Order: sequence, then C-alpha cells, then structure tokens
Amino acid sequence: MKIAVIDVGGTFIKYACMNEKSEIISRGKVPTPQDNSENFINALVEIYKSIPDAEGIALSLPGIIDSKNCHCVTAGALHYIDNFNLGNAMKEKLPELKLSMENDAKCAGMAEASVGALKDVEDGFVLVFGTGIGGAFIKNHTLHRGHHFSAGEVSFILTDKDAPQMINEFRWGNQCGVPQLCALFEKRKHLQSADGEKVFEAVNNGDNDALKCLQLFTRRIAIQIFNIQMLLDPQKFAIGGGISVQPKFIEFIRKNIDELAADTDLYFPKPEIVPCKFLNDANLIGALQCFLEKFC
Repeated sequence: MKIAVIDVGGTFIKYACMNEKSEIISRGKVPTPQDNSENFINALVEIYKSIPDAEGIALSLPGIIDSKNCHCVTAGALHYIDNFNLGNAMKEKLPELKLSMENDAKCAGMAEASVGALKDVEDGFVLVFGTGIGGAFIKNHTLHRGHHFSAGEVSFILTDKDAPQMINEFRWGNQCGVPQLCALFEKRKHLQSADGEKVFEAVNNGDNDALKCLQLFTRRIAIQIFNIQMLLDPQKFAIGGGISVQPKFIEFIRKNIDELAADTDLYFPKPEIVPCKFLNDANLIGALQCFLEKFC
C-alpha cells in the first residue's frame, strides 16, 4: 500500500510517499500557496498525481479540523480555507479519492501514541512547542478530538483570571511559544533579536541570564501541565517541537514539576514528562496513522 502523506505548513507543504509500516519511500516539498484555495487544491492534487499508485491522501493541516467531514473550521495562517470543506473541493478534482484530514498537533499526537513515546500508555498528552503550543489528548490509545474537534487546543488556555478579553497576551500559546522565550532573553540581554539557537547556546554555556529566562519560561509551562494533569489525569506528557531536542528544556520542565509538587501538602499525581520520539516527521507519521484508522 502506498499513501500520499502531506503536511501543510505556513511556508512549505512537505509530502512523502509512505507505506502502512510508516516507512518513507520518497519525499519532497513545495511552497505553500498564499493567495487562494484554488491554487492550494491544485498543489495537493499535483502532489497526489506525482505518487504512482497512491491509494489516497493523508493530510495534516493547521487549525481546527473537522476530521469526520473533511472540513476546515479554521486553518491557522491559511485564512483562505477557513470554514471551507476541503474534502468536497478535492473530490471535485478526484472523485474517487480516499482522504483523511487532521490538525497538525493531533497528527503529532497520533504518531507518538501509535509508534512513539506514548505507545505503551492508554492515556497521554502531547505538547508541541513552536510559534504557539499544539496539543493532543490520547485517551484509550485513541486521539480524543472533542465534540467541536477542538480538544487539545491548549494555545487558547487563558493564563490571567482578570483578562479583560481573550487577546494574545493572555493566551498560553503566546506566553509559552518559543518566540516568548527569545523575547525574555532579548529583554534581559538588551538585544535587538535572538533565536532559540542563540538562547540555548547561552543556556548550555551556563549563562546566568539565559538560565533565569529558561527557569521562568518552564515554570509557566509546568503550571499548565499541572492543570492539565488534574483535569485529564494522563499517564505521561510527551514534549515535542524543535526545542524538545534541547536536554535543558526537558530538564527544567521536570525540575519545575518537582518544585511545584514539593510546594504543597495536598495530594497531586505528579506529571511524568518524556520527550517525543518524532520531530520533523511527526506530522507525516501521524497523518498516516489517521488515514489507516479511517480506511483500514
């Protein structure tokens, strides 16, 4: 079996020909159309046609995705497919197409639950740290999507009880996305700009300012992990995103979890933190798992 597996990002569409064993046979990428839905659909069709004998398309997308009806409720930066039934539009071009669609963070969760860091647990939670924070709740070994397909949308958690409205500065995704760690470092060092690589170079060299920034940043993360733990009680949290390759990031989250647990005499099940197994290919592997779940 060959499946065209496609991971749509804001800048590039990554794709691969994969088999049911999650093996990548070939891969490529093309720029993501920025103008309209017609060009976007044509790009997906061309990718599908470029893979001989593909039995269908497994699609990973940003936004809130109605995976049952192949409908984009929202689509992140791709506003031209907000509130758009992509499945119907694709079948106008490819009437016999087998198509699965899922949110990109949920695809990452499916990858970890099926063949990754959470494959040995019934209930787990995946947090993917990038520009914002992606989330996926795995319940009984299965992705829990929620009634409105928004389960796991942790970026929208409000972090201030007195927030006058749901604006960016009060959302967890904006407070603990990787750009915020860079902003903390820039402010402390009086820099014009800094990226994650520069921050962790300083962290790994023992720079005191960088360590203080990472401590504050991961403390905020640990607090929300505790909240999710008490709400859903997963067995493990798997931490992903490019930043998760930094051992100090995982170490500081665990340290803050330990400190929070020690700060109270009440009973709290302490969250278990593990790094995700998959990084750049997580969305592809998870999208494939969604396709297999739907059609096999």
